[in-house]
Amino acid sequence: MAETKADLIKKAKGLGIEHISTKNTMVELREMIKEADPKKHNKEELPTEGHEAKVAKAGKRSAKGLAEAEEKAEKEARKTGDTDLDSKDIKKPKIVQKTKSKLERSGKKLREATKLVDKDKNLGLKEAIDLATKTSTTKFDSTVELHIRLNVDPKQADQNIREIVVLPEGTGKNVRVAVFGDAEDVAAAKKAGADISGSDEFLQQLDKGVINFDVLIANPQVMARLGKYARVLGPKGLMPNPKSGTVTKDVAKAIKESKAGKVELRVDDSGIIHLGIGKVSFGTDKLFNNAQQVFASTKSAKPASLKGNYVNTIHVTTSMGPSIQVMNSEL
Repeated sequence: MAETKADLIKKAKGLGIEHISTKNTMVELREMIKEADPKKHNKEELPTEGHEAKVAKAGKRSAKGLAEAEEKAEKEARKTGDTDLDSKDIKKPKIVQKTKSKLERSGKKLREATKLVDKDKNLGLKEAIDLATKTSTTKFDSTVELHIRLNVDPKQADQNIREIVVLPEGTGKNVRVAVFGDAEDVAAAKKAGADISGSDEFLQQLDKGVINFDVLIANPQVMARLGKYARVLGPKGLMPNPKSGTVTKDVAKAIKESKAGKVELRVDDSGIIHLGIGKVSFGTDKLFNNAQQVFASTKSAKPASLKGNYVNTIHVTTSMGPSIQVMNSEL
């Protein structure tokens, strides 16, 4: 049954509201009753004696349902940690993890070997090679490497350094030499000690993808037949080239040099020469002789158009060993 104005006036007087009459509208009466009634409850609050009629017998609006809803709300408030604070206002502290340096992430042997190297001190070439052999961390016979950063631009044709060096003490590697040529070259190659030599049968092996050599030497007259294999041999650094001395008529001499320790000295895209100059087992003196030969070739290859310093840095290291800086005046 709808509530009338008379009902509202009666309820207002019961709450002690004065100066009301039938002239007041029903909207005004309801507003005055709302302001004067301190016992007004929210829908989610438990029912009181004055509101028993509004509580359902079952469901979410029943006394049991309202009690469960209130209990659930209290549990959620406890999970947030503080019922009086809004969870949006709570800022969690940012955890910053400390990043370990490359040396700290390295193995125990390398960390111990690095302690023997003074990073603030540049050594002479022989002293640096001696220290490099002492700080070798591997069980196998490590390669001693020389890294020379030059102040050159490899994109410039006259500064793209590429030289052939014959190491007097050898490289310490068993170099497998292959020769591709005519019948006369094949015979000369076998006599000079080539591991592989042939003509058509050699190309048949390349067609099958068999590459079991470290250096390939060819006669200039047959180079045209190797053109189709440039995509296979080129990326591996095996394509014969006149600058590297692997395209020659004197096949026997090229084989002898390759076996003796001929290496190619060239800069990469960053202007750095990376070259192995022997094994740790060579000893300091033999490694020093090979390094001096590399330095002499590098010095003679200095471009005439280059201005300023030719050498930026020189480092000696071993496979998986620490790096040792050499004085630039050594070159």
